Amino acid sequence: MRFGAAVLRGYEAPFAVEEVILNAGPADGEILVRIAGCGLCRTDLAVRHSAGRSPLPAVLGHEGAGVVVETGGPDTGLGPGDHVVLSFDFCGRCRSCLGGAPAYCDRFAALNLFGGRTENAVRFTDGAGEALAPRWFGQSSFAEYAMVPARNAVRVDATLPLELLGPLGCGFLTGAGAVLNSFGAGPGDTVAVFGAGAVGLAAVMAATAAGALVVAVDRHPERLALAERFHAVPLDAARAGLPGRIQRLTGGGAQYALDTTGSARLINDALRSLRPTGHLGLVARLHAALPLEPGTLDRGRKISHICEGDAVPALLIPRLTELWQAGRFPFDQLIRTYPLADINEAESDCDAGRVVKPVLIP
Repeated sequence: MRFGAAVLRGYEAPFAVEEVILNAGPADGEILVRIAGCGLCRTDLAVRHSAGRSPLPAVLGHEGAGVVVETGGPDTGLGPGDHVVLSFDFCGRCRSCLGGAPAYCDRFAALNLFGGRTENAVRFTDGAGEALAPRWFGQSSFAEYAMVPARNAVRVDATLPLELLGPLGCGFLTGAGAVLNSFGAGPGDTVAVFGAGAVGLAAVMAATAAGALVVAVDRHPERLALAERFHAVPLDAARAGLPGRIQRLTGGGAQYALDTTGSARLINDALRSLRPTGHLGLVARLHAALPLEPGTLDRGRKISHICEGDAVPALLIPRLTELWQAGRFPFDQLIRTYPLADINEAESDCDAGRVVKPVLIP
């Protein structure tokens, strides 16, 4: 099977939309999906800075949504014509998966990144027959089609705008899941969100939908304006005295804070903004030591890393689409669509902050 895909051949090279080849149909437990749209996530772009740890050439993309074309084996639970959102892959058998925590799967790195996956790895080649790297997050969905393990596909209502739903599988799932799952925020709680990008604004919307008071911190006025539209109190990250301002706004400190920036200064500010027993969640990967200032973890405060919003995608994605249908999680307002052929423009706009969430349409 031949189809178009955006191939990354070098860490500094642009994406090139070219013909790729899938040399076999779905194996047991797999589905072939015609992609309707795929979000562009900073995790995709981080491959450029992976210092050679991510083998190229590769087809990236891990926020796909589309229509099932073909299934492998009788037990996928899906059929041709089903609309699905694609999320991260997981083994389904380890202690974490069996305990309802697939984001902490023992094989997460091997299945979702490029480190050691061997199952059916060489079926996917470029037009000249050169092998492409094993499937990115089980998808490689910057393409017209994707071969996906059925376990990381979530069936959705066919009346929903399928081309826009892909980011619910990762970026929006992470922000919303941190608030709804990791924190369990509810009416009367206070949530401070540091960084008003795609993940942060999803957290803002989820916290508002949960009935919490929300404060959003960012240095870009246009992002703060978006957060305010979603009923958060906007605060400029560059102004002095940030922890004190949050404590005053929240009547003694936020119960929960979410940092999406990876900035050591803002992480320390976030800890200082918490009330006693408050919880700070980190979603960004840290690439250097994190110095914590004296007193930031006093009085029962805690800090943890949150992966994929602690989500079971098959449970959280339908919850988010229901909130969207009720007008309480307007994620579509964060999206700008681009033809797949304009992937390099989408990357440039994302890097420059001109768009919150690009979605590529094959």
